[in-house]
Amino acid sequence: MPVNILMPALSPTMEKGKLAKWLKKEGDKVKSGDVLAEIETDKATMEVEAVDEGTLGKILVAEGTDDVLVNAPIAIILGEGEKLGDLPKAATAPVAKPAAAPAAAAAPTASATSAPLPKADGSRIFASPLAKRIAKQKGIDLAAVKGSGPHGRVVLKDVENAKPGAVPAAKTAGMPQGMSDEAVLKLFEPGSYDLVPHDGMRKTIARRLTESKQTVPHFYVTVDCVLEHLLPLRERLNLQAPRDKDGKPAWKVSVNDFIIKAMAMALMKVPDANVSWTENAMVKHHHADVGVAVSIPGGLITPVVRKAETKGLTQISMEMKDYAARARTRRLKPEEYTGGSTSVSNLGMMNIKNFAAIVNPPQATILAVGTGERRAVVRGNDIVIEHQMSVTLSTDHRCVDGALGAELLSAFRMYLEDPGLMLV
Repeated sequence: MPVNILMPALSPTMEKGKLAKWLKKEGDKVKSGDVLAEIETDKATMEVEAVDEGTLGKILVAEGTDDVLVNAPIAIILGEGEKLGDLPKAATAPVAKPAAAPAAAAAPTASATSAPLPKADGSRIFASPLAKRIAKQKGIDLAAVKGSGPHGRVVLKDVENAKPGAVPAAKTAGMPQGMSDEAVLKLFEPGSYDLVPHDGMRKTIARRLTESKQTVPHFYVTVDCVLEHLLPLRERLNLQAPRDKDGKPAWKVSVNDFIIKAMAMALMKVPDANVSWTENAMVKHHHADVGVAVSIPGGLITPVVRKAETKGLTQISMEMKDYAARARTRRLKPEEYTGGSTSVSNLGMMNIKNFAAIVNPPQATILAVGTGERRAVVRGNDIVIEHQMSVTLSTDHRCVDGALGAELLSAFRMYLEDPGLMLV
């Protein structure tokens, strides 16, 4: 019997993706394991493999189509002897490639079909044609209406029970409360700007960080770390790296590698801070899986160094070099950038002295790292020059309160200022 190829969920948080490229065409024979298409998520580009053999009978989603919902049919594979004409027309109707539109798109007319409407956050509103028409007549924003139909679809009775003028509780991330896209654009002179539609990564970053700041009670603690012992040790380690025939070293340990290791060791020393929050229980992690923010075009991604407390500095260094290279080409696997029990965000290389990062749920902590610099400090009755770096720990106060956060940050500073302790 015909087999539907569905839009896969390539990560636990994926809701939709872009069908970037078809690698097979209609009429091609396929077998289990053949790569059919490439899918772009907000974080990576992945391949879709066939799980059955047969003939690629129909492509339902065209190349370049954005915002294809997870589990939506994207193609049909026909078995031996089956023909496309034997299937119901509805089953073989292709999904039209959505046309690019500016942020200030026109409102749907009364003749609109049941195709989903866009919400401000880039997700979709599913509503019946009659519900859309009545909502427009009553001045009701469908984004504010909870659907009672199949899969949350808004039907007529939902609109009839809604109050005229209802507006959605959540507005576009970053926009002043109550201002629509159209209202924002009216503030600027026509022709004085370009509209650059948000891609999947930017939408996901906006949604997740807005949710974090709205739902996670943040608490911040900051310390200055002295690097007088770390920098000479780093130099000695790098001098010991074996070199190939071209003189290229096998590794080059960075200050950030020390930071990853120190954060992992600190979480092992203060296990009550190595946690995640759920409504019914505290998740206490057995290992320190440290996510490291990597800037890529259009946003950032956070590959995770698993069991970082068990790894040496050179291993962490080589792992991060590989992660960073594949992150920039969006070739990381979902299991390489999901999960994690904490994160590190380092803007020191950009000469940022200090900053506070936003917790990335379900993690409970994130360390923001500033630049290392020579500072004049008072030691006893003397003023001395020391190489120092400011770091700020952001915590989810539901599970890591101020005292516990301070204990964790003190342990981190101990390992960073006396890095030999990380080598025993």
